[in-house]
Amino acid sequence: MSEGNPDWVTKAVGGGAVPARLTLARVAEEKALGRGGFALSSDAFRHGGELDPSFTAVEEDAVAPPFEWTAPPPGAQELVLVAEDADKGHVHWIVWGLLPQKGKLLEGEAPPRTGKNAHGNSEWLLPDPPLGEEHRYVFQLFAVDLPFTLMPGAPHEDLVRNLEGHVMAAAVLTARFEGHQVEKLDMDDLDDMD
Repeated sequence: MSEGNPDWVTKAVGGGAVPARLTLARVAEEKALGRGGFALSSDAFRHGGELDPSFTAVEEDAVAPPFEWTAPPPGAQELVLVAEDADKGHVHWIVWGLLPQKGKLLEGEAPPRTGKNAHGNSEWLLPDPPLGEEHRYVFQLFAVDLPFTLMPGAPHEDLVRNLEGHVMAAAVLTARFEGHQVEKLDMDDLDDMD
């Protein structure tokens, strides 16, 4: 067991010990992981792969990555997506109100409802680890047995309370990203290119 996460969560995340206690460990049981073939994927990265800078603080016009998921088990009423930094515990994105069916969120698409991230706003919190430090970003998709009545902008702890005892299935997708130095383009550099 790694720092408050059961071994099955550490294995699902991949990449070794998971210092931060993830939502998955707090609200789901091992038998929920992948139940009925429930899975989460992205055209932008594979499980354990590198997150493209276009989804991070490195890019000025960065947006949330795209996701696709398979149909949840029968009886699911709603889908909930939580993105967390496995190494620091910061909540990067909370999304709910997703229809309980096979579906997707397009790159940069505004989801139905969002909660507060670690900075207190309801947007995709752009990954920005320290220079040279690699972090893992864990996208956790939950199929729940009741529709949520949370108000938009709800904090993570309210979401966790609503998830407890209601997760039918869960899916995990992990991306890695290492802190980069952001280079500012100097106008003189552009003149030199002529």
